[in-house]
Amino acid sequence: MKWFVENHVSRTRKEKIRVLDVGSYDVNGSYRHLFPEDRYEYVGLDMAPGPNVDLVLKRPYDWSELKTDSFDVVISGQAFEHMEFFWVTMVEMARVLDENGLLCIVAPNGFGEHRYPVDCYRFFSDGMVSLARYVNLEPLHVHTNAAPTAEGGEWHSENEADSVLIARKPYSGPARIVDLASYTCTPADLESLRSGMIPYQPRKGVMMALKEKVLGMAAKMRG
Repeated sequence: MKWFVENHVSRTRKEKIRVLDVGSYDVNGSYRHLFPEDRYEYVGLDMAPGPNVDLVLKRPYDWSELKTDSFDVVISGQAFEHMEFFWVTMVEMARVLDENGLLCIVAPNGFGEHRYPVDCYRFFSDGMVSLARYVNLEPLHVHTNAAPTAEGGEWHSENEADSVLIARKPYSGPARIVDLASYTCTPADLESLRSGMIPYQPRKGVMMALKEKVLGMAAKMRG
């Protein structure tokens, strides 16, 4: 999420940027510190009161408390796996996002089951693209278990990877749900959408190939 703020949100030309954090309840930390009050108006939204929650929804899939086109940025981190009907949530997120506003979703690709109160889904890059397509948002960046550098650091993981979607709302008003009667699945160019980030699995393959090459050279030298 910090990368999203630094590389996308920071380009927003507004004195005060309105941010909605969907699923903001602070269990193991929150994103509030990424949005200082001098530049951002941050609202944490969740289904139950608690730490880092500014607005408690009366109904989880009907956000009548929030006006259409009311936020410049809508984010959600590690919450979509706990939503039974996440596509309905996606419609509401798109609705409250203003025209040209930015959306960022971080959701698990790996991780073991962790019910809070339920644990329903895992996500891949194509799934992230599908979320954007469902409400006619423009995908700007999508990756799964990828990192800005080959070293990876905290980005790469063997068993606890994330998928990320960054998208833009190119229209105003309620969410424009895709016309399923005429829709045709066209695979997205995921390499382009990764924006140069390096996936974990290909990196493992490169390292294995290098190791085999070194072992082969050592065997020749012994021979």
